[in-house]
Amino acid sequence: MEVSSNWGVLSFSFLAIPVAAFLFKILTRGPHKYPPGPKPWPIIGNLNLIDSNLPHQSLHKLSQKHGPIMQLKYGSVPVVIAASAEMAKQFLKTHDHVFATRPQNTAGKYSGRNHSGFLWAPHGPQWRQWRKICLSELFTLKRLECYEYIRVEEMRAFMSSLFASSGKPIVVESKLYCFSISIILRVMLGKKYFSDYSKHNTTTSTAATTIQLEEFRGMLVDFLKLNGAFTIGDWIPWLKFLDLQGYVKQMKALQKKFDKFLILCLRNTRQIWNPKPRDMVGLLLELMNDSSLDIKLTYESVKGFIQDLLVAGTETNSSALEWAMSELMKHPHFIEKATEELDKVIGRDRWVEEKDIPQLHYIEAIVKETLRKHPAAALIPPHAALEDCNVGGEVLEGRSRMVEIDLKGKSFELIPFGSGRRICPGYGLALKVVTCGLANMLHGFNWSLPYNMKPHDINMEEDKGLTTPRKVPLVAVLEPRLPIHLYHQNHYQKLD
Repeated sequence: MEVSSNWGVLSFSFLAIPVAAFLFKILTRGPHKYPPGPKPWPIIGNLNLIDSNLPHQSLHKLSQKHGPIMQLKYGSVPVVIAASAEMAKQFLKTHDHVFATRPQNTAGKYSGRNHSGFLWAPHGPQWRQWRKICLSELFTLKRLECYEYIRVEEMRAFMSSLFASSGKPIVVESKLYCFSISIILRVMLGKKYFSDYSKHNTTTSTAATTIQLEEFRGMLVDFLKLNGAFTIGDWIPWLKFLDLQGYVKQMKALQKKFDKFLILCLRNTRQIWNPKPRDMVGLLLELMNDSSLDIKLTYESVKGFIQDLLVAGTETNSSALEWAMSELMKHPHFIEKATEELDKVIGRDRWVEEKDIPQLHYIEAIVKETLRKHPAAALIPPHAALEDCNVGGEVLEGRSRMVEIDLKGKSFELIPFGSGRRICPGYGLALKVVTCGLANMLHGFNWSLPYNMKPHDINMEEDKGLTTPRKVPLVAVLEPRLPIHLYHQNHYQKLD
């Protein structure tokens, strides 16, 4: 996992900018300079060059041929691809105010509750209010510190679950998913609505739940796949009404499933309503009655917001941790270096805590390299231009669309959480979960491959979707490396 300065191998972290105008408009605007690119076919444009399952890989290959900025056509929509750190900086910093909105697409309408949540909301009063709520209420440093006891308790439960499965092959993603969903549900909803790590077919909530863990995970996976899909109607508008791929039908069905779960959660939260809620949903319900807000929060917009956070806070974290362990098991000498650091800084008489992370430089480097090679979203959801602009000497018309090494979006060789106004507001929580989670997975266990597999046998293919999950789940055998009593400490008492 050696870090490379060559942008061409930076995990396809480039920008896709679909220009919201027909080609004839561009050709009649005068002698402006437009980016180079392959010649499009009638009707389909350059869609024949794009793998609809893994479009970021196709765009990466094309960018190697046509340079750091190029123009394609997706059906009737011109698309500009920026494939260098400097171009990323142009779009996400220099012209951030121009590319601050989202396009009105199929995913935003049918799975984003008519663009009312945070992910697909266009730039305007509602989106600015959501951003303000995130930055001043939900993801402040103080609030994240209040949730530390949840992260610690779930981390210890996760370690105990891994310990219970030691000595035999386990599907790592299943354990990671339970860990991630447990944290996000307790942070957002105040409690878990599903089973523990070892019993996926029962519930632990005292309320009557009508959904099981695996079904809920299927909902999250479907959401990511549908939101990351190439929807023909978005690029060839006159075919939209036909729903040729059946995505609209699937999105509507998925929305009904989410409604069933979200209505249950909101009802339960209201029943135990507290004027000073500790969970995020309780706070949102309180804000619904806040007359000082510029835009009144509606029941539907709150459901959309909760849905976005549930998806973003679960699959991305578990996927990042699985990719990290996959890379480490493919390069086991890095595990040796990491455990050497852990033994030196932490010792073998306790677990890694969040306060230890600044001293674990090698662990932090592994996380950065993992997110470089396997970003949470290889193609970040598209932005749209609010006005005409000139980027790197190339002309982009108003209403252009943009799909997007500091992990906080200030260095543009690596932007796993986006950058600028549209940066993921929960990146602080995500980094805490991923970094501390990885550190304890390495600190608590020796990792090996089952079935006489060798490191080069590990399949590193990506699957399709808005995120970049592994196509083949990682299977590993774990053996404890710390004193046995540490694996049975499941409770955490926060000191005042």
